[in-house]
Amino acid sequence: MKFMSWNVNGIRAVSKKVDFAQLIRDYDLDALCLQEVKAEEHQIDISLPGYQRFWNASVIKKGYSGTAIYTRLKVLSYSYGIGIDKHDLEGRVITLEFDHHYLVNVYTPNSKDGLLRLGYRVEWENDFRAYLLGLDKKKPVILCGDLNVAHQEIDLANPDQNHLSPGFSDEERAAFTDLIESGFIDTYRHLYPDTVQYSWWSYRTYARQRNVGWRIDYFVVSKSLEKMIKDAQILDQIEGSDHCPVYLELH
Repeated sequence: MKFMSWNVNGIRAVSKKVDFAQLIRDYDLDALCLQEVKAEEHQIDISLPGYQRFWNASVIKKGYSGTAIYTRLKVLSYSYGIGIDKHDLEGRVITLEFDHHYLVNVYTPNSKDGLLRLGYRVEWENDFRAYLLGLDKKKPVILCGDLNVAHQEIDLANPDQNHLSPGFSDEERAAFTDLIESGFIDTYRHLYPDTVQYSWWSYRTYARQRNVGWRIDYFVVSKSLEKMIKDAQILDQIEGSDHCPVYLELH
């Protein structure tokens, strides 16, 4: 099984730069998960024959947040959100159930400058982890998306300067550690414990050209899938957004 996850930061703009059908063919994808689509489902027409589309748009602010999944796998059931009203208004989560696993696509809330939303972020993390653990009791989970956290110092270019920045606070990093310790695997770091590679670069100061980035986009899987992890990649050669896609292959 082959999966790709990409924060497109506005699918309408990216679809003018990227041929999604060709991208799916190039990587022979079973599922393509997108975050920050910033659009209603009817506002975009990407033709991907043979793929079902699932779309979760923000209901409180149009053109904000939002997630989508395209898949050719047989879907047994699907859901939007995590079943908690205050978390489910911004279109951040889609869950698909397949024969042998769940696929969860998430766009994790940002803590905002000055960590103004950190309290909510910690609440989200606890509730979202509980949601994942509930799924994991039934079937293994494949989680992907923009998790808005650089877990370790190796995961961003300037850790010393960003200790109190959103995405690298002690609280956010601890929440990711809690997720891993509760029975999940960061697939990229599992395969490449010492590799420095990033998935997001600020549009400011030519950060991508200088490779001053952060690794905040992930595939995280249940511990029970460990032996199935064949490959995990950060596809930083693919442009179109301030994020690049990440890729997972299981067998």
